[in-house]
Amino acid sequence: MNPVSLVQRAMLAYYAGDARRIQHFLKVYAYAKAIGELESLDAATQFCLEIAALTHDIGIRNSERLYGSASGTYQQLEGPPEAQRLLAALPIDPAVTERVCWLIAHHHTYRDIQGLDYQILVEADFLVNLVEDGLDAATARHTGETLFKTQTGKFFLSCLYPSASE
Repeated sequence: MNPVSLVQRAMLAYYAGDARRIQHFLKVYAYAKAIGELESLDAATQFCLEIAALTHDIGIRNSERLYGSASGTYQQLEGPPEAQRLLAALPIDPAVTERVCWLIAHHHTYRDIQGLDYQILVEADFLVNLVEDGLDAATARHTGETLFKTQTGKFFLSCLYPSASE
């Protein structure tokens, strides 16, 4: 059985009853998977990226419970231990789990982005968040200019916000 599908199933169970959060991580996963493939990531990096995209917001539930907030700072703090527990129960190599947890711990930090998997995860999350948060074309343009580096991510952003790329 495909390990990525097992992670997807585990995340659906983890967020059962929270359709908004499930829809969010599935959209981020779809963008991340496509960007990674179109940017020709090697298989190992693509695999880590896909698992990270599925689990990137796993810390929200504990962040809200412990701090009354889903802020990115708390997600980055609470996410890695939750991801570690979830992935330990699945056939995921510990080195992959380590990288995924590192990505979760940094996915709301936008300076000093290290690695194409990290860059793509940030771009995919922004593609979804810009729309989900109802942000305007000016915000999309600024985000694209300051954060987006991949040609595919920029293309997807221009498709969502055509006036942002003018």
